[in-house]
Amino acid sequence: MTQSTPETAHDTATSGWVRFDKAAFGLIYGAIMVLSALMAMGAHPQAPFETAAILFGSVFAITLAKAFAELLAHALDTGERISNGAWRAAWHHSAPTLAVANLPALFFCAAGLQWITPETANVLAQSLCIGLLAVLGARVGWVIDKSTGSAILGALFAGAIGALLAGLKVLIH
Repeated sequence: MTQSTPETAHDTATSGWVRFDKAAFGLIYGAIMVLSALMAMGAHPQAPFETAAILFGSVFAITLAKAFAELLAHALDTGERISNGAWRAAWHHSAPTLAVANLPALFFCAAGLQWITPETANVLAQSLCIGLLAVLGARVGWVIDKSTGSAILGALFAGAIGALLAGLKVLIH
């Protein structure tokens, strides 16, 4: 039986964040894309299934564009031929962007089924994205300084960016 030392306990605790950290770029990008798409759809989405399809479809198209851009940029940077492996790597890096759109689209599907109102779906989708940005901001603050204060400031900063995007929707419409 192996005994846990403070170093191995820290490594184990940190390793739980590895996937999250590696997906951070896509998660941040996805949250901002969802908030931006919701902003473009107006203050009171009326056709929930259509909103779900447009939201998911828009983020899907952006995700494909991101993966394609990464694929071509990698070929330019390295001079390597485009391969299935390169495409998989580009998609793997881009997929978290699309993952963020899943729950917001499901919220609007729930509104389409009249389980919740479209306004509630909108608030839930925006709250999810703002919350995700806040968690990512907290993680950044923690990784940089390993302090609770920095984590809180990071959460407030990143969450405020999301809230600003959600708030712009009200000003625009």
